[in-house]
Amino acid sequence: MRLNKFHDKKSGWVAAVTLVSALVLGGCTTNSVNQEQEELTVYTAVETDQLKRYQWALKKAHPELKIKWVRDSTGVITAKLLAEKHNPQADVVMGLALTSLLVMEQDDLLQPYRPKNVDALKPSFYSQKTTPTWTGMAAWEAALCVNTVELKKRNLPMPQSWQDLTQAYYKDLIVMPNPASSGTGYLDVTAWIQLFGEDQAWQYMQDLDRNISQYVHSGSKPCKMAAQGEAVIGISFGYPGLKLKAQGAPLALIHPKEGLGWEMEASAIVKGTSNLSSAQKFIDWTVSEAANQAYAQNFALVAHQGVTPQHTGMPANLEQKLIPHDFDWAAQQRDRILKRWSAQFEQ
Repeated sequence: MRLNKFHDKKSGWVAAVTLVSALVLGGCTTNSVNQEQEELTVYTAVETDQLKRYQWALKKAHPELKIKWVRDSTGVITAKLLAEKHNPQADVVMGLALTSLLVMEQDDLLQPYRPKNVDALKPSFYSQKTTPTWTGMAAWEAALCVNTVELKKRNLPMPQSWQDLTQAYYKDLIVMPNPASSGTGYLDVTAWIQLFGEDQAWQYMQDLDRNISQYVHSGSKPCKMAAQGEAVIGISFGYPGLKLKAQGAPLALIHPKEGLGWEMEASAIVKGTSNLSSAQKFIDWTVSEAANQAYAQNFALVAHQGVTPQHTGMPANLEQKLIPHDFDWAAQQRDRILKRWSAQFEQ
C-alpha cells in the first residue's frame, strides 16, 4: 500500500464522534416580524451548492421555519447521529444516504411519520412500513469522470467498464471516494459486491487499488479533480460530471457497462425531537412537488412521480442501467464491509 493515499481515520464510521469542522449555514428568516419562529436543527450531507437552492425553496414555502443547518460528509454525519443517540441534537436529517438512515432505523432512532401527499412519490422512494420512517428525495448513480485532454496526452483508451480500470496503464491515474466517509464510495463497494460476488469483488478492489492515487472524502471531489487535471479518472457520480462539462471542463462522463451502483438521498425525523410538529412540517415540504423540482436541478432521478428531470447528456435509459440494490443488506453489512475495506486499503 502506498503511503501517498490520503485518509483520515477520524472521519471513518465508528471513530467520527464529533463534527470538528461542520459547516453551519445561516437559518431562514421570516418576512414577518410578527410571525412566530419555529427553530429546527437539520443535519445534512447534501452538497453545499445544492443546499443553497434547497434553502431558498424552503424559505419561500415556510418563512416561519428557522433552520440551523449542520453539513458534513455522509460518514461524519452518520457517526455523529449514532454517537448522539442517547441525547439527540438534531431534529431532522435531510439528504443523507438511505443506507445510513437504515442503520439508524435498525437502532430505532427514527420517528415514524406519514407525510402529506407521500403517495405522490414512487413507492421505491419511501419506507413501506405502515407508518413510514423515511422518505426519499433523489437518487444518484455511479459514473466515471474522465479528463479527455490528459487521457489523449498519454495516448490511453477511454475506459468503458469497471474491469477496464484495473488495466496497468491506468496506474496512479484514478481517484476514488473513501467508502468510510462518502456515501458514493460506499455505494461503489456494495455495488461491486452485488455485481461480482463477494470474493471476486474484493479481488477486484485489490486490483483497482494498484491504480488508485488517492482515496478522498467526497463523492463529487474525484470528478472535480479530473476536471482540473489533478486526476485523469475520477470514480464519482453523474451530476457533477454533467455540470462541470457544461462549464467547459474537458470531461467525458462514462457509465460502466456492467451496471451502476446507486444510492438515494433521504430524509427522516430524529426520534426524541422536542420540535415534532415543526419537523413534520419540514418533512412534508421535502416530499412536495416544489421540493422535488429543486432536486431535479441536481439529479436525473427524483422521488416525485410528477417531476421528470431534463439533463442534456444523461442517458435516456439511465434507470435501466441501475443494478438491483438491496439497501437493507447494505445497511446491515456496513460495519463488516467498512472494517474489511479499511484493513486492506487504509494501511
